[in-house]
Amino acid sequence: MTETQNDPLLPGYSFNAHLVAGLTPIEASGPLDFFIDRPLGMKGFILNRTVRGEGIINNQGQQFICRTGDMLLFPPGEVHHYGRHPDSPEWYHQWVYFRPRAYWHEWLNWPAIFAKTGFFRPAEEHQRHFSRLFQLIIDAGHGEGRYAELLAINLLEQLLLRRMDALSESQKAPLDNRVRDACQYITDHLADSRFDIASVAQHVCLSPSRLSHLFRQQLGVSVLGWREDQRISQARLLLSTTRLPIASVGRNVGFEDQLYFSRVFKKCTGASPSEFRAGCEQLNRDESLNHV
Repeated sequence: MTETQNDPLLPGYSFNAHLVAGLTPIEASGPLDFFIDRPLGMKGFILNRTVRGEGIINNQGQQFICRTGDMLLFPPGEVHHYGRHPDSPEWYHQWVYFRPRAYWHEWLNWPAIFAKTGFFRPAEEHQRHFSRLFQLIIDAGHGEGRYAELLAINLLEQLLLRRMDALSESQKAPLDNRVRDACQYITDHLADSRFDIASVAQHVCLSPSRLSHLFRQQLGVSVLGWREDQRISQARLLLSTTRLPIASVGRNVGFEDQLYFSRVFKKCTGASPSEFRAGCEQLNRDESLNHV
């Protein structure tokens, strides 16, 4: 019989809790100096913040070097292949594994360095605050009290909100009104299976090419990419908060073919719609038991 691994820093640990957090102190040739390799990712999210040294993230032939203060967000199903950069003597990083609340989806839509791996680097004046929040999450996550995990989740929510606040504070120019109107139009027409960029461009009085350029310039993503993110986010919300049949959820976000909807949803989230809903229901049952 295989022995359960109780140390989250070592391979084989089962991440079954709603939130697990810690600090991984990797030093060259030390016991933790190996690469994490999870080609299928995990069921939950992992938030990673480099404390000192450098780490290297690999994803299907692409690489990213993370340095002190960098924060990375690995969503469910994202490739995990990372470790100490070979030219750095150490890589200390704080991390939080978590299963999000249903209403967090907007806060977890981070710009990607590649694939779905999100990236955020706070401005220097905010670095100390994010470091403190991370440490509070870790401390709460290691607590043994009845409400330790709930406190850690609450602190994580604060961190995500602080990031949103920092982003709005650092935004040098407001979003172009035509891009904002285009986003609203797309959101209002998610159920339209005959969507095309030309109709959005016409609505905001731009050519399709100009709209596409503005979208990439201001949001860092294509029109179709942004729409797909919104469709999947709305589908996740409907699956986690309603009992609508899966086919109806798909139609609500513009997928007439249920099989195609399931295929796209799984590609984006790492789980089929039915698996995602079952996971949400299990999470809600577990939370109800925790409150008894």
